[in-house]
Amino acid sequence: MAALRRLIKGAPKPSFLIPPTFLLSHRGIASKLFVGGLSFYTTEKGLLDAFSQYGQVMEAKIITDRVSDKSKGFGFVTYASEDEAEKAIAEMNGKDLNGRVIFVDYAKPKLAIGGGMPIARGPPDPVDKLHFKDTGTEN
Repeated sequence: MAALRRLIKGAPKPSFLIPPTFLLSHRGIASKLFVGGLSFYTTEKGLLDAFSQYGQVMEAKIITDRVSDKSKGFGFVTYASEDEAEKAIAEMNGKDLNGRVIFVDYAKPKLAIGGGMPIARGPPDPVDKLHFKDTGTEN
């Protein structure tokens, strides 16, 4: 009953249900930036070097394709403070990096809704066939 009261009153979600990136970016502990338009030749070290001149970079990550392991042309840079992230956005957005103009903005929190890609199973069986399979007799 107490759990129901908390739900009705709008109690805050337990921290284990909130994605860690959401907590980091909204508490001011760290700020994660989205970097789009990257050259396919840009490495994580190159991304780190380019952005580290504006503050302490905690992580520089380039997103790659699972199958080919090639860059998808975007990545993320996480700064230790929001001030450093703002400075990086102001300086790096629209600038050239490895021959490509990059776009920098705050990353949106990733919400884990769904469960990934649905599995195609084909059309459902007619009810008559299901009954026959389950009982061994026809209707």
